Parts: sequence; structure tokens; C-alpha cells
Amino acid sequence: MTSTHILLMVAQLLGGLTFFLYGMSTLSDGLESIAGGALEQTLKKVTKNQFLSFFLGAGITIAIQSSSAMTVMLVGLVNSGIVNFCDTFGIIMGSNVGTTLTAWLLSLAGISGENFFLTILKPMTFSPILAFVGLLLRMVSKNDRKKNVGLILIGFAILMTGMDFMSSSMSSVQEMDGFKSLLTAFSSPIVALTVSMLFTGVIQSSAATIGIVQALALTGSITYEMAIPLVLGANIGTCITALISSFGTNKNAKRVVAMHIYVNVIGSVIFLIILYIARLAGVEFITQSVSMIGVAMIHTFFNLINTIILVPFRKAVIHLCELTVRKNDGKTHTVFLDERIFANTPLAVSECQRLTCEMAEHARESLLCSIKLLDEYNTEKVSFIRENEELIDKYEDKLGTYLVRLSNNEQSEEISHRIARMLHSIGDFERIGDHALNICKTAEEIHTKNTHFSAGAAGEIDVLTSAVTEILNMTIDSFVNDDTQAARHVEPLEQVVDKLIKELKARHIARLQNGECTIELGFIFTDILTNCERVSDHCSNVAVYTMQLNSYTLDTHKYLHNIKSSESGEFIDDFNMYSDKYSLSEQ
Repeated sequence: MTSTHILLMVAQLLGGLTFFLYGMSTLSDGLESIAGGALEQTLKKVTKNQFLSFFLGAGITIAIQSSSAMTVMLVGLVNSGIVNFCDTFGIIMGSNVGTTLTAWLLSLAGISGENFFLTILKPMTFSPILAFVGLLLRMVSKNDRKKNVGLILIGFAILMTGMDFMSSSMSSVQEMDGFKSLLTAFSSPIVALTVSMLFTGVIQSSAATIGIVQALALTGSITYEMAIPLVLGANIGTCITALISSFGTNKNAKRVVAMHIYVNVIGSVIFLIILYIARLAGVEFITQSVSMIGVAMIHTFFNLINTIILVPFRKAVIHLCELTVRKNDGKTHTVFLDERIFANTPLAVSECQRLTCEMAEHARESLLCSIKLLDEYNTEKVSFIRENEELIDKYEDKLGTYLVRLSNNEQSEEISHRIARMLHSIGDFERIGDHALNICKTAEEIHTKNTHFSAGAAGEIDVLTSAVTEILNMTIDSFVNDDTQAARHVEPLEQVVDKLIKELKARHIARLQNGECTIELGFIFTDILTNCERVSDHCSNVAVYTMQLNSYTLDTHKYLHNIKSSESGEFIDDFNMYSDKYSLSEQ
């Protein structure tokens, strides 16, 4: 074989590998977008059940077509304190099994025969058609889900085209002078495993390595005893991606990577021992040529049998990981939003939603606590509100920065709307926290100066704070539960609060004129009214964002104008009901 032929073969192999990796990435992106954050949310709920977590780990890996990405995701979730390290065993084992689907898809390239139905099953027959359909969906469809389906089809077509290129480059490999030397080297299981492991570590894709082994299988020169260590090496080499991602994480996150490495290394050692025993026993099967389907079977059997072997020793594997990665001081730090989940936009948005709900709950706790201080002063509650205010500010800072960065990622219209809603809402929650601190300071002033409101003023404040408490609870509950119906009741109550405050200001002026109230108490009374009014306004904003969940637009002013301009219907009924409920007639 001339140097020109060798150069062309290498170029075709590299080109095929490039197409393969790009197709895999594109396919993964499309599947991930369709799956959204639903699988990841379920993952966090079922990790306590090892049986369910195994199947879910396999399912998510099939959905995103990458066991490495699955493990990186786990590293991020454990590092953030969302998933417990001890609950990751089943997910990792399931992920290893789930990743074998790719090899079965690639084995379609090995179908031979002139039969019409067999011809249709060949990837290079249907891949161009899938690519064309995918392109039409991307160009014509306005539906994000259909566009993602198109992306999946295009990614699969590119992947199979890359596999065809690699297979074609191997068709003349037997004519190379060094090919027999290469096969001689691969006859040593340790050498074959090491080469495969290093190659997979460099390209960070076990699927690509398995694909190359399957392409080599088409030459008919690769036997089972050569293919087995090559597959084992690919399974170990894929751990490098998670290992790199663990830099800078806490101890438990590093243990996830240790577990991923251990389960693959232990399984590989067991299979190598079995292989050596089979060679010594002269088992003829291992010396037979392996097909593309045979490589896929090796990959699947290895991960399935490895899982069956290690499940009874789950606690021992976990203990080994804990011994390998020890804690220095018995403490682990929790990361607010882990960078490792940033690339997975649906999961990142899902985590931001969870943290935004936490922020909303902190704001609620602060405000309700500050309202109670007006009746019963407590220094511990004052400290709690101040600490909570700092925490709420941290939430706004971290979430705001993270969400702005996320908004620059490629995303669906639905996810873009969710990000915009959170960006708007965190500002309102932060301001509610500020007003809680303001009311807390007012309560401190009342306590320090030992002043008291008149019975009439105290009763009026009770009515107002009761209304504010209800609107706050209604707003937070509807936001956390995405309850658009409950959110519709917020605006009528906000209008009642505004009406209450106007009436209370008028009564306050009358008391001042009659000498029933001092100027000093008047300032304190006005501060309480102002903060309650602002809280009510922010609740209105959040409720509007919730009501617009399904519209993909956030036009607050227009939406409120349409609601307030209505003269009948649900809004008027609610307004009248709340007006009666929070009437000042008895005060």
C-alpha cells in the first residue's frame, strides 16, 4: 500500500470520527431538549430506591446518549447537596448499561445482503432520508418539540455517516504493512485494554471507541479475545470525563467519580481473569472472528454481568470510595449552583426554579416573622430576619448571574420564558425581604422607644397585616406550585390592600388633627403602611408572571390593565369578597 493510500485512509478515519462525535453531540442535544428537566427531577426523587435508580440511570443515559455526561451530571448534583453520594450506585450501574444502546445502533451498519428489507435496514439507505426529514422539521416547523425531533434525526444521520466513513477506511486496512503487527499487539489483552483506555480518554467518548472496534470487526481480522479487552478499555477510559469534571468539587462529589472508576475497573479485572482462563483452557470460541453485533453483545454483557456481580457488594464499593477519598475535617461544603450542570440547560433551569422557590419561602418567612414582631418583640426573631435578608440577597445575586448566563444558551421558547419569569420574580422576592427588614426595624423602634398605638390604630394595622399575610401566602403558593388559577385571586386582593391603605391614611390624618396621635407615632404608622403597600405590589407582579406561564410573554402592565379595566366577572367578585373580609367598619 502506497503512502498516498495510507494518508487517504487515515484522513477518512479521522473524518469519520469527527462526523461520529459531532453526530453524537447533536443527537444528545436533541434528546436532552425533548427530555427537558423531567428525567433529572425524577432522578432526585427515586435515588433512595436502588432498583428504580438503576432503570432511571439507564433511561437518562439512553436519552442523552452519554454515560460520561450522566456521571458529570451526578457529580454536579452531589456537589450541590441535591443527591446523596450513597444513592448514586444504582444510577451509575444503570448508566453503564444504558450506554450500550449506541453499539447496537451502530451494528446496523454491519447488515449485509441484497434482500430489499435488509437493504432498507442499512444506515446509509435510511440516514439520508432521516437527515432530509430532520432538515425540513428544523426549517419549516415553528414548534420547538418538532425542531428538536429534527435535530435528533440530523444527529443520527451524521453519526451513521461517520460510522460508514470509519468502516470504509477499514476496508483496505488489511493491506497495510503494519496491520499484522497491530493485531499481534492486540493479541495481548493488557496491551489492547491500555490502548483502548488511553484512546477513549483522549477523545472522551467510549461510543466512538466501540464504533472503531466495530469498524475493525468488518475486516474479519478481530477475534473475541481481541475485542473483549478493547471494549473493557473503552469502559475504563470513559471515566476520564467525570474525573476532569470533579476538580474543585467536595469530597462526596469526588467519591462519585471514584465509584464510576471502581465499578468499571473491578468488572474489567474480573473479565480479564475469565478471558485468561478461557485462553489457557483452549476455548475455541474466543479465537473466532467477531462481528459488529458481537462487539455490541460484549459491551452489553460486560455491563449487565458486572452489575449483577457488584450489586451484592454495593456497601463494600461505597466504603472503598469513602476510604479512597477521605474527609479532612468531617465537613462538606455545598455549592449554590454547580457549573457542571450549566451545559444541561433543562436541568440547570430546573435547579434555578428549585432555588427560586427556596428564595420565595425565605422571603415569606421573613415577612411573616416581621409582622409578628409588631405585636410581640423578640430579639431572636430580629436576628433571624437580618440573617435571612443576607441569604435572600445571596440568592438574588447568584441566581441572577446564573440565569443571565443561561439565557445566552440555545434553548426552547418555553425554557426562555421560564428563565425570564425567574429573572423578574427574584427581584420581587428580594424586595419583599427588604420590606420585611424595614418592618423589623420599625418594630425595633417601637420597642426601644416603648411607644404604643391607640386601640383604633392597632386594630387597623391588624386588618391590614392580615390582608398582606393572605396575599403573600397566596402569591408564594401559586408561584411554587405553578398554580395559574390561584394566582388570579392575587390582583383583586392587591386592589383591596391599596384601598385599605388609602382609608388608613385618611383615618391617620383625622387622628392627627384631633390630637389622638403624635407625629412620632404617625411616622411609624406611615412606614408600616408604605412597606405593606410595596409588598402587595411585588406580590401582584409575581402573580402576573405566574398567570402568564402559558403565554410565553411577560407584559405585566398590559396584563394588569386588562384585568383592572374589566367591570364584571371573577375579578369583581373577588374584589367584593375581599373588601367585605377586610372591612374597617368595625374598627
